[in-house]
Amino acid sequence: MNEQPLALEDEPQIRRFVREALEEEGWRVIEAGNCRHGLIAAGTRQPDLVVLDLGLPDGDGVAFIADLRQWSRTAIIVLSARTLESEKVRALDAGADDYLTKPFGLAELLARARSARRRQQLGSSAQGNGSVVRFGSVAIDLQAHAVTRDGCGVRLAPTEYKLLAVLARNAGRVVSNPQLLREVWGQQSANSPHYLRIYMGHLRRKLEADPAQPKYLITETGVGYRLAVPV
Repeated sequence: MNEQPLALEDEPQIRRFVREALEEEGWRVIEAGNCRHGLIAAGTRQPDLVVLDLGLPDGDGVAFIADLRQWSRTAIIVLSARTLESEKVRALDAGADDYLTKPFGLAELLARARSARRRQQLGSSAQGNGSVVRFGSVAIDLQAHAVTRDGCGVRLAPTEYKLLAVLARNAGRVVSNPQLLREVWGQQSANSPHYLRIYMGHLRRKLEADPAQPKYLITETGVGYRLAVPV
């Protein structure tokens, strides 16, 4: 496997833990301990994944994400001791794909890393195969604006489809509530999260085997939603 993730963390013990975990997946890990070295490594080595802490000694990790997003679409997972929902939303809106709160488990880190890479690969392949996103027995054809389940067409209201399409284009990634509201309902609805709860309920009833225990249309409490896709 030729995957090259970048571990950007100023605490040597945590950086070593992340490196060893990713190496267990067969990945060759690049390391950096601050924003400056992280940006140099990202520019010269072009990593397939970035795992970073927000509290870096020479700058804010959110600013690093924003800088990186100006020229790179590589997957980004945040590891941080910051637990405020506003901090998570800020990182996600800057361009992070996922957010793990310290302390975190090895299995969850690896699952999130695989999911982030899956999303990146899915996005690349979708551009050349008609933009079809699949999960369970559901297929979403983003080019044809069509949704099927078990091979049969699913009738969605226009707003339901717009919400599902945003999640599908970001499959595997946490999409923050403000971003979903802006993209589906417009800027004026940024403070109306009840819209999301209502329409996610509609989508789960139509697309999940058990809407009460969804496997694919996942709530990230207080932060946003994720369309989970096979890893």
